[in-house]
Amino acid sequence: MTEPQITTETIAAAERLMGLGYTDSERQQMLDNLEGQILLARSRRAVALANDVPMALRFDPRLPGFVMPHGASALRLSPVTAPLPARDEDIAFASVTHLSAWIASGALTSQRLIRIYLDRIAALGPRLECFATVTPDLALAEAAAADALLAAGVNLGPLHGIPYGLKDLFDTRGIVTGWGAEPYRDRVPDQDATIVRRLRAAGAVLLGKTTVGALAYGDIWYGGVTRNPWNLNEGSSGSSAGSASATAAGLCAFAIGTETLGSITSPSQRCGTTGLRPTFGRVSRAGAMALCNSLDKVGPICRSVEDTAVVLAALNGGDPADRSSIDAPFVFDAARPIAGLRLGYLRAAFGEGATAVDHAALAAARALGIEVVEVALPDLPYDALLNILHAEAAANFEDLTLSGLDDTLTWQDANAWPNAMRKARFLSAVDHVQLDRLRYLVMQALDGLFAGVDALIGPFSTGPMLIASNFTGHPCLHLRAGYQDLGSRGRGSLGAGKLREGGTDKDGPTFRVPQGISLWGRLFDEGKILNLGQALERAFAVADQRPSFAQ
Repeated sequence: MTEPQITTETIAAAERLMGLGYTDSERQQMLDNLEGQILLARSRRAVALANDVPMALRFDPRLPGFVMPHGASALRLSPVTAPLPARDEDIAFASVTHLSAWIASGALTSQRLIRIYLDRIAALGPRLECFATVTPDLALAEAAAADALLAAGVNLGPLHGIPYGLKDLFDTRGIVTGWGAEPYRDRVPDQDATIVRRLRAAGAVLLGKTTVGALAYGDIWYGGVTRNPWNLNEGSSGSSAGSASATAAGLCAFAIGTETLGSITSPSQRCGTTGLRPTFGRVSRAGAMALCNSLDKVGPICRSVEDTAVVLAALNGGDPADRSSIDAPFVFDAARPIAGLRLGYLRAAFGEGATAVDHAALAAARALGIEVVEVALPDLPYDALLNILHAEAAANFEDLTLSGLDDTLTWQDANAWPNAMRKARFLSAVDHVQLDRLRYLVMQALDGLFAGVDALIGPFSTGPMLIASNFTGHPCLHLRAGYQDLGSRGRGSLGAGKLREGGTDKDGPTFRVPQGISLWGRLFDEGKILNLGQALERAFAVADQRPSFAQ
């Protein structure tokens, strides 16, 4: 079939899609060479690019003059004196630090802990739809090996014998890694992702693969919709949907999530977990599905602030297999005082749309005795950066769009990936280069902000910080701060060039659901926001409350 000839009318119509306006003579001049430009694009499309083929250009969050804040990694945890609880449920909801101490002392075995979690997964997991694959035989074998090592006097560290859930974006040898998406639901990798090997070396035990919103967006996957344990009528948010849901419901000691734009912090907000999005480049992504090479980050989802430090210490480290990896020390001392720290906040973040929980969190921060100051960011079109995300995602899954396999994904509305990736084909390469230059200005803006404060506090999705900090690579800790009575919420979206939260059902029943607060910190200086988070966690005194569904 012969394709229609390109005419000046064709070009004029295309201009509307690009937000441009040329003259008739300019359009006429293009006719002779547009075909060649299209042929070059088609010749490139003929080369199949697997998801693990990286970009030649790589993002580095460090501006000229950056100095790494620490010289060597160090991890110092709080002492544990609490005895082993009698009830299995209390053991299931215990912190990683407590579980670790009980296993190290011999009061608890990894095998018993695995069975506790496997029983809870069997009882509660189907209603939450939070595990894509459970690996009981592997988990029990790894637990037996962990117990045998301890019996021989070998302790691999604070994650020795600790069971975890792994977001189903990470390759696990011989175990389905389906990325939550129908075209990949039978995909079985032949090797483990780097972080899987690191967690195994640290003694952690894999319980199974937690659900992920298809291709790292939302909470809809090929098996259903992952639920919020605090309100089963709503999704858990995403895309680390199962990791947050399972951790909040006490189905694992901790879980691994990823974030491109809110995929650790958003489900942590919804499910009441504690999520740590580390500095871009700190944790290897080798063996993980690539959504956006210049944005994807890997981090822990836990039930306490200190637990996120324990997990990050095991994940941390450079990796030649990840072109964006940065070898950086990770330092955390649970006993480090926060006196002398300077905490900033954006006025707009606590203005219209802020909740009573948000204002109470800011008041609690002031009550810590540290200096809390108002700060500001330059007036830049931060939302415009979303087109970088759309372009990278569309490129990494070009085969789905061009083959029509995107039609097999369950979520198909205007805000879902199929439509977003189709639209992205009309983004301008010239605009993309300009967006990268805008990104540099945003990097300078946040660098200037953190020159005056050690950390920033605010609601995770209010103001520019969710978008800005994800594109600059700054770390973020999100922790539970309180509760609200809300109707069931819909899912958020990246539609219309903006990040939007889902609406709330105002006519149906209300549910007591958690709400959190975010702390952003300087590049590669997560220790400070973790210490601040510990202090706030104690002040809020809500982290140990459990969803009634899971009790």
